[in-house]
Amino acid sequence: MTDTDTDTDTDTGTDTDELAERYVAVWNEPDAERRRAAVRALWAADAVHLLQPPEEMRRSAETLGFDRLVLEARGHRALDFRVTRAHEEFVAPGTYVFRSCGDADRLDDVVKFTWEMVARDGGAVVGAGLEILVLGPDGRIVSDHQFIVG
Repeated sequence: MTDTDTDTDTDTGTDTDELAERYVAVWNEPDAERRRAAVRALWAADAVHLLQPPEEMRRSAETLGFDRLVLEARGHRALDFRVTRAHEEFVAPGTYVFRSCGDADRLDDVVKFTWEMVARDGGAVVGAGLEILVLGPDGRIVSDHQFIVG
């Protein structure tokens, strides 16, 4: 059994904890060009980000007759828009930052970890999520499944 802090896939050289930290950092990145470059470095060109929206959004969708609501961003352009939009809403105003919980784990080409959204001033956790990432042969994300859990 290996400690997740040093868990590395020898084929891709991807360190699990380092990947989780890079993933969270892209959502906090204030510079648009660096954020765009980070999106391209983390996700494969045709990668997909699937988001299970918060409970209140799912309930609203059910009232419209949708029994399953999943939001999808596919490809670098859509991923950059998704990350930028979250940054603009939560981080840019100076209110919140995202951080990894330090619990990244890996099984073959699947990485999972949790993250939190916290008040920038060190306040309480105001949101949390679970990421399930599937990596391609080059170590970049090919599918990203995000569950908002708090």
